Amino acid sequence: MNLIILGPPGAGKGTQAQLLERDRGFIQLSTGDMLRAAQGTELGKKAKAIMDRGELVPDDVMVQIIANKLDEIGDRPFILDGFPRTQGQAEALDALLSKKHKQLGHVIQFKINDKILVQRVVGRFTCASCGEGYHDTLKRPKVENVCDRCGATEFTRRSDDNEQAMRARLAAYHTQTAPLIDYYDGRSFLRVVDGSADFETVRAQIASILDGN
Repeated sequence: MNLIILGPPGAGKGTQAQLLERDRGFIQLSTGDMLRAAQGTELGKKAKAIMDRGELVPDDVMVQIIANKLDEIGDRPFILDGFPRTQGQAEALDALLSKKHKQLGHVIQFKINDKILVQRVVGRFTCASCGEGYHDTLKRPKVENVCDRCGATEFTRRSDDNEQAMRARLAAYHTQTAPLIDYYDGRSFLRVVDGSADFETVRAQIASILDGN
């Protein structure tokens, strides 16, 4: 079963995708990761040049990068995270999956209130060494300024993890994604989980969807 996960930044999609990779053998296909992995190829260089100009990677280039990745993973089930973002991209993805003889199982939407998302994102930081995630109030290191996982003492914050930038990202997400949600709902692919719940509850909701309960 192949999945698409939809949700605004900070909704917890990456965490759940990692759990599905570990527990159920999925391959997470994140657009950011795929673009970084493709940088040594001609297609990746083309995409990087476009991004360096501050422009969005065209749909046909992104679809080809995904196509190459699908060839690479073979028959293993995948989770698409970050693509599609528009109905046009969804239609292009449909055509690609049909060409590759792959079927979509579910589109899982992480539904969460914008106010909660802003609170989540503004306080998050990561270990500069291993990437373990933390939060000013929700998840602090057990020992102050020491990473629980690797013991490093350097931490970083994303420059766009501030309220103004987050609200702009959310506005763009809602504008782009509303038609996409209707598109998949109309084709009976859409399933909704409560993204405001703790990650174990969200994990259980996703498991119920995948197990057909």
